[in-house]
Amino acid sequence: MPLPPSWPIEFKTILVRAVLYVLFIGAITQGAYLEALYLPTVRFSELGFTEFTQTLVLATCCAMLIYIRQVLKVWPTITLLLLAFVAASLVREQDHFLDNYVADDTWKVLVALIILPTLFWVIKQRQHFLEEFAYYSNTFAFGLFNAGVLTTYIFSRLYGRQEFWQLILEDSYIGTFKSVAEEVVELLGYSLILIATLELLLLARRIYRARQIVT
Repeated sequence: MPLPPSWPIEFKTILVRAVLYVLFIGAITQGAYLEALYLPTVRFSELGFTEFTQTLVLATCCAMLIYIRQVLKVWPTITLLLLAFVAASLVREQDHFLDNYVADDTWKVLVALIILPTLFWVIKQRQHFLEEFAYYSNTFAFGLFNAGVLTTYIFSRLYGRQEFWQLILEDSYIGTFKSVAEEVVELLGYSLILIATLELLLLARRIYRARQIVT
């Protein structure tokens, strides 16, 4: 298989993006701090800044992936799989509202309805998937997306374990510590996924423009 083509980025552009990403991560961290400071009744609950921002971040990722797939038409199989994963995460984040206002385990049914047909389609189109993955796996967006997934679904779960915080805080332990640890790390992970999706969007635009020149 030939080496994937490169879509170079100017150093100045990379530097600007890096600064913006640093500012973004700083902003969400400050947001969590202000939530703890000024929103004592809802902090780190389903109605707090952290949970709301998680939902907003995931919804933004979904919108970008739909744009990449439907408008730019870049790597449709890969972007469909990413969209299904992010959309399932978005639904999972609404489990409190779905369980309380619709029915218990509604979110699980919705996630299954998103994931199972997508997996069926990707398996059916596996040759296209492998061809697209050869390009996607060599991008910064892929590495960053993986980092976001590992942070959200592995590190946050282990770091936010109740037993862990009980051992550290002993008699001073209250449930808020666990919630803060898990939710803030989750927000970081989702933010990495957001940056990865934005990087994929910017790459897809460069690919789209290159195709327009060729045609």
